[in-house]
Amino acid sequence: MHFHPRAVLDRTIAPPFWLRGGHAQSILPSLPWRRPAVQRRARPVLDASVERLIDCGEGTTLQGFHARPATLAANAPLAVVLHGWEGSAQSLYVLSLAQTLFGRGREVVRLNLRDHGETHHLNRELFHSCRLPEVLGALRALQQAAARPLDLVGFSLGGNFLLRAAAAAHDAGLEVAHAIAISPVLDPKHTLAALERGAALYSRYFEIKWGRSLVKKQAAWPEDYDFRDVMRRGGLRRMTRELVSAHTAFPSLDAYLDGYAITGERLAHLDVPSTIIASLDDPIIAAGDLGRVAAPEALDIVITPYGGHCGFFERLTTPSWADRRVAAILTE
Repeated sequence: MHFHPRAVLDRTIAPPFWLRGGHAQSILPSLPWRRPAVQRRARPVLDASVERLIDCGEGTTLQGFHARPATLAANAPLAVVLHGWEGSAQSLYVLSLAQTLFGRGREVVRLNLRDHGETHHLNRELFHSCRLPEVLGALRALQQAAARPLDLVGFSLGGNFLLRAAAAAHDAGLEVAHAIAISPVLDPKHTLAALERGAALYSRYFEIKWGRSLVKKQAAWPEDYDFRDVMRRGGLRRMTRELVSAHTAFPSLDAYLDGYAITGERLAHLDVPSTIIASLDDPIIAAGDLGRVAAPEALDIVITPYGGHCGFFERLTTPSWADRRVAAILTE
């Protein structure tokens, strides 16, 4: 099965039979009952974390949580971990990976995108997925403070952001040692369509989380926003179209979605060592779209038969296969 000229199929992941479905891999690892166990395991990185408000330039501020181990791995880049859409620096998959890296002596920053976590008050303008310049500004500030290169690891939309950042690294004055994207959004048009035609659980989940975020934004900036009508009408496509029209300069929904796609030639000039980790059973991101991603020499693609969307679990109580694979890649 060939999805991309630089793709390899990795069958080393071995979840039990009850974790082998894409839906099980995508849903079970994020259920609230797992949080106490993950937080206990992540206690070292959580205890060491210090909030940082990062000046990204042009009046924009993003939030990160910076953890430095007592014994730092020699010459290791600063690792930046970025969540997916409507996740945060406190998401279970972020905490799990951050602790895996921290436990190996890595200095880690868990970064929040605009209007994610509890950051809605930091910036007046609304989040959208084409706000790459402020992410580049945050990465540049982190690199300058650390005085060494960065390792970038992102999940879903975060993986999409960090691959775009890696592709822009040279022009942005960034030194990136490696970029890894786990289940990254490839073609946002296809992702939106998959959410609409797939199990209603996914579209409803994101609609509820997005609605809660919009409520927080309106509460933080009551003179600027009133989202009651758009939330009442609902629907991911309708909400996206209306908010793009009202709060961005994009002429259409399609133009906006194309603005953060990483298919086509978007990664053609990527020269930073980068890895995409994707699964065949991802119910949200079609592995077939990997064939529409450019094939620069710097890009490797690892495809697994199981893993769902940002899951990659063999057990629900231990670091994921993806956690271990990321740690291994970053120490090669």
